[in-house]
Amino acid sequence: MKPLSSMRRIGALLWFALAALLQLACAAALAQAYPSRPIKVVVPYPPGGYYDTMARVVGQKMTESLGQQVVIENRAGANGILGTEFTAKSAPDGYTIMTGGIGPHGINPSLYAKLPYDAERDFAPIILVATQPNILVVHPSVAASSVRELVALAQSMSGRVSFGSAGAGSSQHLSAAMFASAAGIRMNHVPFKGGPPAIAALLGGHVDLFFGTASDVLNHIRSGKLRALGVTGARRIPALPDLPTMTEAGVSVEASPWFGYFAPAGVPPAIIARLNAEIGKALGAPEVRERLTAQGTTEIVGGTPEHLAAFMRSELLKWSRVVKESGAKAD
Repeated sequence: MKPLSSMRRIGALLWFALAALLQLACAAALAQAYPSRPIKVVVPYPPGGYYDTMARVVGQKMTESLGQQVVIENRAGANGILGTEFTAKSAPDGYTIMTGGIGPHGINPSLYAKLPYDAERDFAPIILVATQPNILVVHPSVAASSVRELVALAQSMSGRVSFGSAGAGSSQHLSAAMFASAAGIRMNHVPFKGGPPAIAALLGGHVDLFFGTASDVLNHIRSGKLRALGVTGARRIPALPDLPTMTEAGVSVEASPWFGYFAPAGVPPAIIARLNAEIGKALGAPEVRERLTAQGTTEIVGGTPEHLAAFMRSELLKWSRVVKESGAKAD
């Protein structure tokens, strides 16, 4: 009986080895055949923002490289939730992916009591594209030329200094909440329905300060319509080399919006690897880097899917703490 039992074990091992080899062969063949039709890139925000710009600039290069059309589809609404949910529920075949980032995959999971998707379980990270810090800007009428002077002003006015944001729970709101907590001050939050109306209110002097994405406020800083006091990144930005980080300015605030690509969970690893390689190649093109660095305000990152997965986990932890401490709630 022992020889027969051994033969059965050997047969089983051979069967599993053959199955594994067949699986690898199928995956390789799938990756070689992919893509055989157009790829849809879902942008969960309206046209014109960085998510949309990234999708279109990178998508054009991918179209040239892959020989298949990369189609951009804006599915805006509910603070990025609609497009993100659509992607999560799409077929895991690599033909529907999305541009995601700090909102859908960093802040929303802590901001909303119930989400129709799980940022980790329902997605396969592809690549981290870029990080772009916020800049603390004030209206020229505000009597503060530095972060320390702004803190002193806010302390003397107790709750009367106002800041605008793109909405409750936005990176602008939570950057300001981190600032207030670190500086030990109280400020009045004035939420708007998006970044452009918040910036318009600041330019009109209706609010005192704003933590705006670098690409959104840079031209206003250079024209003198807004005064920059600090940048929320870990390092100074090339576009404004004399502008200190918030930590250098005396108040530790580090919060940088980030952007990447995600696929629905279950997409074969070989296809994720192919997408990672193609997007990474596009990011290396000089014309793409010129468009995406946004006049020296943005750092192009790249890297592996595993790098994005680890980065996202750290962001989920960070923003869960900030949301809890600030008491921020969704609109």
